[in-house]
Amino acid sequence: MRIDLDGAGRRFNQEWIFRNLSYQFLSGQKYAILGPNGSGKSTLLSLILGNLSPSEGKVTYHNINKEQQIAAEQIYKSISFAAPYLDLIEDFTLQEIISFHFKFKNYHKGIDEKSLPALLGLAKSQDKALKYFSSGMKQRVKLALACCTDSQILLLDEPASNLDVQGMAWYHELIQNFTANKIVIVGSNQEAEYAFCNEIVNILDYK
Repeated sequence: MRIDLDGAGRRFNQEWIFRNLSYQFLSGQKYAILGPNGSGKSTLLSLILGNLSPSEGKVTYHNINKEQQIAAEQIYKSISFAAPYLDLIEDFTLQEIISFHFKFKNYHKGIDEKSLPALLGLAKSQDKALKYFSSGMKQRVKLALACCTDSQILLLDEPASNLDVQGMAWYHELIQNFTANKIVIVGSNQEAEYAFCNEIVNILDYK
């Protein structure tokens, strides 16, 4: 898989959030999108997700193995995404949200409906409604659903939000075990969230 940004820019009203961004994201690599709060990291991730279209330039997706371009409206099939502002269905139990999510996505190799609660460390809470989970537990659920999906692209926005020290260690183990051969893109301004990334994109370079 390859994602190409060619002179991409996005503006709201008359204000440019970023522009003239040309970059290539490749499978097997991990990228950090850096910048202070409000600088446009989440906007860039939304552009890559296909949730926003560029105001200038273009974003294209390529299946390298088949040597073909993937239509932007079809790229959602290849992407998983986690962010603290994404809502879970809070009346669902943990087991129900897992079953619901994987009606639309495939499990990562070695993971199934029974093993995922144990991976989360929440096997005893699988029949508990998510509205009774702490913010840290909910963030773990979002990260596990995204990372344990069989997708070619993994996008994470502020992934360690609401995680304690133990949760941070769990997050890094999740990345280590479930992201091989994926394009991983992390939007963050906290080094602990992206320490494993080998490429850096500073959003301030494209103002």
